Amino acid sequence: MGKMTKMISFILLTTVLAMGRESWALGNCLHEQARLRAQVHLLETRVKQQRVKIEQLLHEKEVQFLDKGEENSVIDLGGKRQYADCSEIFNDGYKQSGFYQIKPLQSPAEFSVYCDMSDGGGWTVIQRRFDGSENFNRDWNDYENGFGNFVQKNGEHWLGNRNLHLLTTQGDYTLKINLADFEKNSRYAQYRNFKVGDEKNSYDLHIGEYSGTAGDSLAGNFHPEVQWWASHQRMKFSTWDRDNDNYEGNCAKEDQSGWWFNRCHSANLNGLYHTGPYTAKTDNGIVWYTWHGWWYSLKSVVMKIRPNDFIPNIV
Repeated sequence: MGKMTKMISFILLTTVLAMGRESWALGNCLHEQARLRAQVHLLETRVKQQRVKIEQLLHEKEVQFLDKGEENSVIDLGGKRQYADCSEIFNDGYKQSGFYQIKPLQSPAEFSVYCDMSDGGGWTVIQRRFDGSENFNRDWNDYENGFGNFVQKNGEHWLGNRNLHLLTTQGDYTLKINLADFEKNSRYAQYRNFKVGDEKNSYDLHIGEYSGTAGDSLAGNFHPEVQWWASHQRMKFSTWDRDNDNYEGNCAKEDQSGWWFNRCHSANLNGLYHTGPYTAKTDNGIVWYTWHGWWYSLKSVVMKIRPNDFIPNIV
């Protein structure tokens, strides 16, 4: 009987030990599963963060958006030298209008611009409206970095407020604005000493003497009683998410564009693309008041700059 009792006790002890080992192994397995799940969750979080970062970088590179062309649409100058603007390219013997790489004096990198080598040559295009294909109701980041089609000759784009500052801070520039309506008429407005401030000053607008055939809508000099609210001189840039205007509301949000708004505007070349006369809650079209008033949206616009003292090299 004693032997039987010892044997049963041994079997029970062996069974308990075996079950204990299995329980320990199971516990370790569950712990390992939990650790692996935590690692997987951490990796998934990092992948999502990387995706967001990649999307942000791609968005910022939209200034070189090539949706309808290829990199080789930029005219290759063979790395001969770096050019601060299109006037230097023109005077170095390149007379073909097209996309070139420039690097303003304080710019950390090159960027692509359309050089208009007609109309005396050497013009750096900073904005183009042509057919309404591009959305100009953008946020501060888009207007700061630039956006649009930098491949097609008539591609709509905004060069970017940061690039405008880098370009205009390196000298005295003339701004020329070519305007066209849907009745095949064209006018222009020209301003000497065009300058865009830095980010600290919200890329404020500075313009000098006007000349042209479209009327002086930017300075609001068409009537002394409206200049206090219609002038864009020294106005900070505004977008729907960065309200810097002098209006109690938000001009950029109401007029659905980014611009140097006052209370709100007598010119808004980044407005919505209507086809000529339009009706809306606000005057949100592509407006140049001194030519067609507030309720006519223009067909095309080109804003371009060139040094005040530009002398074409015709050799």
